[in-house]
Amino acid sequence: MNKKTVCVVGLGYIGLPTAALLASKGYHVVGVDLNAHAVDTINQGKIHIVEPDLDAFVRSAVAAQRLTAFTTPQAGDIYMICVPTPFHEDEEIPRPNIDYVLAATRSIAPFVKASDLVILESTSPVGTTDAMAEVLAQAGVNVASIHMAYCPERVLPGKIMTELVENDRVVGGMTPSATAAVGAFYRTFVHGEVLETDARTAEMCKLTENSFRDVNIAFANELSMICEKERIDVWNLIRLANHHPRVNILQPGAGVGGHCIAVDPWFIVSRNPETARLIRSAREVNNGKTDWVIDRIKIAVADASARLERKPRVACLGLAFKPDIDDLRESPAMHIAQALVTAGYDVVAVEPNIETHDTLPLTPLDDALRSADILAVLVKHREFLDSSTKRVLMEAGALDFCGALV
Repeated sequence: MNKKTVCVVGLGYIGLPTAALLASKGYHVVGVDLNAHAVDTINQGKIHIVEPDLDAFVRSAVAAQRLTAFTTPQAGDIYMICVPTPFHEDEEIPRPNIDYVLAATRSIAPFVKASDLVILESTSPVGTTDAMAEVLAQAGVNVASIHMAYCPERVLPGKIMTELVENDRVVGGMTPSATAAVGAFYRTFVHGEVLETDARTAEMCKLTENSFRDVNIAFANELSMICEKERIDVWNLIRLANHHPRVNILQPGAGVGGHCIAVDPWFIVSRNPETARLIRSAREVNNGKTDWVIDRIKIAVADASARLERKPRVACLGLAFKPDIDDLRESPAMHIAQALVTAGYDVVAVEPNIETHDTLPLTPLDDALRSADILAVLVKHREFLDSSTKRVLMEAGALDFCGALV
């Protein structure tokens, strides 16, 4: 198996770490991405995203000539699709958009041959693997002669290189033989348990995992809004409640972001709008929490404006969707900052994990602490947790929406 060539389509937050890991395990890997800058960067042995340890893996893989990136598909024996699966936001119930998956499938069709493995890793609605098989069949591929499967990623940004190896994986094949073949492939680099099932169950499993997390976060976020009305410290309340042996309430935040928890539940709701009521409510609560944060900042601005008799400056501390990463996808903090700018407020942003942003003015933390009238802590980055920084934030009466000052 180690002599096989793996073609990884999509070199983003999942595809590039997967490609680099496979190269470190002895596979010859050809990576494909439409982003020419990303391809050039990778071929220089560098990375275009922030992820601990990934740079060392890529540098080593490129130097050993086991990883090469291209802007067009390449021939292989194993094909892994790791492209985005966004949703159509202009509808009452956001509907999954699998266009990138289907386009990637069409792009590899001319190269797929008998006995090849075709694996989808992108988070997708139930039935997407079936749709890929239809695309390949329409392109003239004998689908019965290949092994197709769905194997969703289960990694946490900031720990991807470790979790790609250590986490259990679910492999769902289109046929039992496909499940076995793809399962054997994953066992060559995964130390966790490789759990075998069918493709539709695997697709639903990934969506279920993230919907479960979304529902639990929604409970904490809803509780935080109730506590604000009741003049109760939600952080202390949760700490006390969690001393119950069968209670484990999560921590509230400014909303829910990222390309998984903020997106995946809609994949279930869109197919089951009448029955997925709890899952839909959780999504609406978490989206509503972000709007609630915006309203609280606007109230603070109004109070400061009356007190200072001028337009106050707001510093949004954190833009990423979770602590200590550079990933802005579906980030509630980004939405909050951009909404304030759009509304005409004087806003600066502090995001230690990125250097520039196209629409938001970035400023160093020290400058924000010195110049801003209102400090809104939106993401629990390590830079904000330093004892001296926390002291300054607390003395300034910072608005803490993520528990950074607890």
